[in-house]
Parts: sequence; C-alpha cells; structure tokens
Amino acid sequence: MKKYEVVKKNQEFNDIINTGKYLKNYFFHIYYKVGEAKYPKFGIAVSKKFGNAVERNKVKRQLRSLIDQNKNLFANSNNYIIMIRKGVKGHSYSEMEEHLVQLLKKGFSNEKI
Repeated sequence: MKKYEVVKKNQEFNDIINTGKYLKNYFFHIYYKVGEAKYPKFGIAVSKKFGNAVERNKVKRQLRSLIDQNKNLFANSNNYIIMIRKGVKGHSYSEMEEHLVQLLKKGFSNEKI
C-alpha cells in the first residue's frame, strides 16, 4: 500500500465504521463506504487483546501484503477499514488470503466493481 492509500485520521475511521456497510467472517470485519478519491483507501485495526505488539504488527504486515496482491477485488472509490479478529491467530498466511478473498467475492459479487 502506498501512503496516499491509507486512512489515518481517527474521524475518518469512525465515520466509515459508524455510517458504512460491512462484511464479516471468522477472520475479518470489513467496513466500507464510498469515498471521493479515484483509488481505494485502507485502514487496518487490530485489538490489543489479539496479542503483544510483535504479533499485531506481523498480522498487519501480512494483511497489507494481501491487500496489495488482491487490489482488483476492491472497488476503486471506496474507503475500507479492515479489522482483524482473534480467529486469525494460529493460522497460516495462505489461510488468511483464502478467507479474505472469499469474503470479498461473496460481499461484492452483486455490486459493480
């Protein structure tokens, strides 16, 4: 992800979470809302209950990589907040990818991307 593709402000995070639509499964909660930019913007959130800082940073790095690899599954003008759930813990990178792609295809199959 490039710097301009990141949602950073707390107000933006809260706006997307409180007023946007969402998808969820055992691994992720994805909140999304239409934005003004011509490219998608992403925010990643991991609870402190997930584990220590090393574990949280590792899973965030893996998720950023998954987002880069699967950008074609995200709508161009939407803003996304992806919350990582405890279910990810102990699972491999490939399982994370499988669940993310499955959730995105299920959620956006009827919407125009």
